[in-house]
Amino acid sequence: MTEKTTFGDINYASTKDEYPSHKEQTIHDEAPIRQGSVALNIVDNPLRRHDKETVVHDAVTFAESNGMGDQAALFGRAALIARDPENFESIPDLTPEERSALVYERDHKWHGPKMLWYSIGLCAIGAATQGWDQTGSNGANLSFPQDFGLDEKNNAHDAWIVGLINSIIFLTAGLIGAFIVDPLNKYLGRRGEIFLTAACLTATPIGSGFAQSWQGLFAARFIMGIGIGAKNATVPIYSAEMAPARIRGALVMFWQLWVVIGIFLGFCANVIVKDVPRIAWRLQLGSAFIPSFILMVGIYFCPESPRWLMKHGKIAKGFQSMAKLRAHPIIGARDYYYSYVIYQEEMQAAAGSTYFTRLRDCFTVPRIRRANYGASTVMLAQQMCGINIISFYSSSIFTNAGYTNDQALYASLGYGAIQVVFTIPTLFLIDTKGRRTLCLITFPLMCIFLLAAGLSLLQPESVGQAARVGPVILFVYLFTICYSLGEGPVAFQYSAEVFPTIQREQGMAWAVCINNTFAGILGLTFPRMQDVMTPTGAFGFYAGLNLIAWGMIFCFVRETKQLTLEEIDQVFSVPTKEFLRYETGTWLPYFFKRHVLFQKNTPKPPPIIEKAEWVGSKQHTLNA
Repeated sequence: MTEKTTFGDINYASTKDEYPSHKEQTIHDEAPIRQGSVALNIVDNPLRRHDKETVVHDAVTFAESNGMGDQAALFGRAALIARDPENFESIPDLTPEERSALVYERDHKWHGPKMLWYSIGLCAIGAATQGWDQTGSNGANLSFPQDFGLDEKNNAHDAWIVGLINSIIFLTAGLIGAFIVDPLNKYLGRRGEIFLTAACLTATPIGSGFAQSWQGLFAARFIMGIGIGAKNATVPIYSAEMAPARIRGALVMFWQLWVVIGIFLGFCANVIVKDVPRIAWRLQLGSAFIPSFILMVGIYFCPESPRWLMKHGKIAKGFQSMAKLRAHPIIGARDYYYSYVIYQEEMQAAAGSTYFTRLRDCFTVPRIRRANYGASTVMLAQQMCGINIISFYSSSIFTNAGYTNDQALYASLGYGAIQVVFTIPTLFLIDTKGRRTLCLITFPLMCIFLLAAGLSLLQPESVGQAARVGPVILFVYLFTICYSLGEGPVAFQYSAEVFPTIQREQGMAWAVCINNTFAGILGLTFPRMQDVMTPTGAFGFYAGLNLIAWGMIFCFVRETKQLTLEEIDQVFSVPTKEFLRYETGTWLPYFFKRHVLFQKNTPKPPPIIEKAEWVGSKQHTLNA
């Protein structure tokens, strides 16, 4: 039986007999039902468990009970769209303007308001701080040890001091900065936390430039690391919470793009000031304040994260923020209400939790633990691949290979430029090819090129400078290209999106802790490793770690391309054993037949995770 249902501006035909009735229970009371879909391996849209009348009623009630009564009809229509986003054109009650906005959004992937692009771009500028500081110390390594009386080449104690000064920002970022993120976010919000850390990262590079002893330089970089850790854990989350699902990977990946732009600009600064007597290293370190200052001033004009406002009970303000970040109110209402529905379910599951219980959940709750496996793996793999031995010490590596200081700085500048150029294509690949696929393709190639660079160092000096250094630079550049097309853009973007809203700060904090702590260990040990193992041995060691990292990614990193932050919840609800059984028993044979044996007619296997489409009382699936 079909009956007419009318609510405000909404007038549509609903087939009540085709849908289960939920008169006694609203959408927000059904977290257990959502968890039940795990066994089906379905990416579940909870709004599809309800008939249209219930969905509209709950959306209108949501608007009216949160001080948005004038937007009630808008939320009713938006809820219907969120219930079946692929078939919005079949909803008769949309206004022509709303329908046009939705069609334009569907057909123009990169369409968005200026505020969205401004906010994402400003956060990306903040990422340049880390890249700039890495390369500032890279160039400063050629001269600051002499100013402070450190003989790193002939004195093991001094070599450890140089390594400690280089690495301390990452050690404090991982062990201190990452774990003050939750209280800073709780009391200051995403914007306030970013402002505070940007202020810290504006002051400390300047302090580094004025240091009068290695102890003073160490102290400035110690504090800088705390700011870097707190910023690194918040900015990707802020970006992910603002970005539409269809381009979230690309927008959040601006983080990595601006890290490498910061690396390139840092190398530019190194070259520009290389001939300034005595204070060159001070200018190289101090110039890193520039992007942080821009971030500190610019964040004032950005809206607060809609999901943060929602989480802290400021529902109406959250919608105002979301509306600024979407091209039309109907799009903002759709995204905001859908996020609210999922958030309410997460709140029920996490009722009564504290900071430490949420952190514990990252290791004990199966769905969150699997996300933690994936995030920790990509963060650790970023250090295992060896890219940061180049970022931290390329100038020293090239001088040891036979280049002069000036030549080494220019070669390092080329390394930075390559990272920028080859990170840009990944903006378009990450949401089409996927995060997991890009990593699985590039890690074996990185292993080969890094090993080749190390072996090239074995050539005798008698062959001449060009013959000795040329192959080293070539293979380092090829290694960098592969990194820029895979692991480089993936690590922070992936980690920012895989955790539920409730555990997002704790999960990201742990991932940043892993990344920065091992970056610190790398920076601390590499100078001494070169002496003990020789540069060739050190390169070979990291080449081997690339293969280990590939295996870890294959086992623990799951694909998240083109899924909303909420749908990712179901991706990580599949047990690890089942995931590995699918990858080894279904996907791997398909890959071998199609891409190794070139059997092009081999049918593509169905995905392990599928999106849900409810038609009548039956559940069907669509390939994700």
